[in-house]
Amino acid sequence: MHLPGSKPERVEPPAEPDVEVRIRGLMMDPSTRTPVVVLNDIAGDVVLPIWVGMFEANAIALEIEKASMPRPMTHDLLRDVIHGLNGKVTRVVVGSLLENTFHATIWLDQQGEVVGIDARPSDAIALALREDCPIFVSRQVLDRARETADGTSAVPPEDLKRWLENLNDDEMGRYKM
Repeated sequence: MHLPGSKPERVEPPAEPDVEVRIRGLMMDPSTRTPVVVLNDIAGDVVLPIWVGMFEANAIALEIEKASMPRPMTHDLLRDVIHGLNGKVTRVVVGSLLENTFHATIWLDQQGEVVGIDARPSDAIALALREDCPIFVSRQVLDRARETADGTSAVPPEDLKRWLENLNDDEMGRYKM
């Protein structure tokens, strides 16, 4: 992964197995009034909430709902630029958690060359939805998120996990998957 503002890396994705996830839904955190993207692994065993900005949540929600806009939104423009440069988004990976902030990589194939682009998870997820490509979370991030929750959360991690897993569709907001 590269630093913001630097050129994208041209490297192979890491060999360690990542966990494929799907968006379970979008909701508002009742205590902070901040949007949360709730990710679930394919088996349904892992729940990972990622707090995102309002605009990013809107971009994700628009694509979940397949709403059409009269002009391209930022993530639509990004998709079109990638396609215009003969690239294809193959996957996105939430690959690190640094100082309680998630970091993601958008993996592109540009005529056989693999390119990794540093991104916010919300932007990577919004683009992945538009490209219909898989979303992954590294095992390291899942482990770090559990450790962080163990050490800093006022709510025990088991209670948080149970709460997220037991949310019904109404609690997940209108963005049901």
